[in-house]
Amino acid sequence: MTGELDTLLREPAFSAVAWRARDISGAGPVLKSGWPRLDAALPGGGWPLGTLIELLLPRHGVGELTLLLPALRALAATTDEELRWLTWIGPPHEPYAPALAQAGIRPERLLLVRVTGERERLWATEQALQSASCSAVLAWLESVPERALRRLKLAAGQGNVFGVLLRPLKERAETSPATLRLALMPTADGLAVEVVKRRGGGRERIADVLSGA
Repeated sequence: MTGELDTLLREPAFSAVAWRARDISGAGPVLKSGWPRLDAALPGGGWPLGTLIELLLPRHGVGELTLLLPALRALAATTDEELRWLTWIGPPHEPYAPALAQAGIRPERLLLVRVTGERERLWATEQALQSASCSAVLAWLESVPERALRRLKLAAGQGNVFGVLLRPLKERAETSPATLRLALMPTADGLAVEVVKRRGGGRERIADVLSGA
């Protein structure tokens, strides 16, 4: 029976709609975060690629860029013949090029997109995610309709990109199709991360996540 079922599932007319548990058993491609405590909590042991990630912040500057820095550094170090950008859309503060260079990110790899309205930010984010010319897209967004988030997730899959939305913590109560949602909370020891949503389900709080790199 198993052989007959496998034969059926390989038929072109059936394979497009067939669902098999083993097709989703893996976490898909991931990028190491550079933080062992965080990687241990992430399916596959790293940031998921080709999908949407949300970082939920109580305010800007709680350590979100420090958290993302090792992954961005790894992407900036690639030697692809065709340059792929590290794209930042609507950051609240101007990136400081000397600090990025000291952290191992060549400023010439950074593409900064300045936009004002939320609609323009959404459009720019979708275009960057699906362009295949970016290895990472970081977008600072506020309230986003669920339908728009689904478009962004689809675009991230098309571009096979490290796609991160940085949004207010108050949005954690809203429904989101993002594959991974993390709430960041500053503490006396540095930064704590709460896993709000991940593949396979289950919430988890990770204390002092920026230690042990």
